[in-house]
Amino acid sequence: MAGFVKSPMSETKLTGDAFELYCEVVGSPVPEIQWWYADINRVDSFKQLWDGARKRRVSINTASGANVVSVLAIGRLTLEDAGIYECRASNDPRRNDMRQNPAITWIRTQATISVLQRPRINASDQEILPPRGAPGSPEVPITLQCNLTHSHSAHQESFWMKNGVEISSSRSQRKHTQFRLSKPRTDDSGEYMCVYTFKSAPNANASIEVKAAPEIIGHKRSENKKEGENATLYCKSVGYPHPVWSWRRKVGRNSYIDIDNSSGRFFIQSRENFTELSVLHLDISSDPGEYVCNASNPVGFKDSLTVLRVRSHLAPLWPFLGVLAEIIILVVIIVVYEKRKRPEDMSDDPGCCGDLLHERCSVFWEDLSQGSEGWEAVLD
Repeated sequence: MAGFVKSPMSETKLTGDAFELYCEVVGSPVPEIQWWYADINRVDSFKQLWDGARKRRVSINTASGANVVSVLAIGRLTLEDAGIYECRASNDPRRNDMRQNPAITWIRTQATISVLQRPRINASDQEILPPRGAPGSPEVPITLQCNLTHSHSAHQESFWMKNGVEISSSRSQRKHTQFRLSKPRTDDSGEYMCVYTFKSAPNANASIEVKAAPEIIGHKRSENKKEGENATLYCKSVGYPHPVWSWRRKVGRNSYIDIDNSSGRFFIQSRENFTELSVLHLDISSDPGEYVCNASNPVGFKDSLTVLRVRSHLAPLWPFLGVLAEIIILVVIIVVYEKRKRPEDMSDDPGCCGDLLHERCSVFWEDLSQGSEGWEAVLD
């Protein structure tokens, strides 16, 4: 036997909207799920729905696991889409036998979808902000406007949203509503929406786009790493629409090349207003240089440069090697000097160095034996 774990829920929608109905069934053997539809005025006449029906506006997706889950989705709703939607499930071997009564071999659950005519809302046109620094741009205010001209249900209130988030203190009971940007900046760009609520109908809305060229507000000016390590460069921007990101290398004045990823060590991840370039296992011979991120949208574009420096594994030893080289040069000078002295001035002491060399060597090794303080003495 099969049984329902989750049944579809009735909803009220507006024309142009979309809905999804969920149906989850458990049973062994694995049940089959079908979707059927009937007009509200003809509940005794059901028709089966198929994936791609109604000019490809119908989508049916079914997945099987411990339970069987099926999702019916219909987009771009019209008034004719209103009706009763029925989820049927069965694991009876006779379920598709036309001689059997479907009421016996199939279990059913229903949801009613109501579709109302969308209210008419007149909204102002899109706005395009001038580039930052353009003459007069900080002083030109922008006013977004919406006017509800017709609805089938009583209007309650209206409010504004930006990028899907309600703007505080924007609620009112006016049908003609406004939102003012006194000194619009690039980060004020986005998708604004006026939303109207009704007493017995779903919310209705209209969108107004405020567009601006990208402006990069965060990036690494430089990155210092050792060879073999991983480096991460990033850029963050404001502006709308969200930009298309790209990374290049600067090889000269106003000259750029695409990043060569034949080694498979470069990875780019971009999402909306953020991009990240990762370089794995840095190569000191090929990876150092200037990397440029580019943000571009239909309004404009912006570049930003980051310098990547890669140091050798021997970099921490360079101060020591310099001191050692100075000591070697000093020893060579002393030896040459001692050998150039007159024979009668030469010491009879058979030591490895002359008196002067022996004295300098003794001081050197004594300083080394004193640890870091000795090193400071040697450097002095």
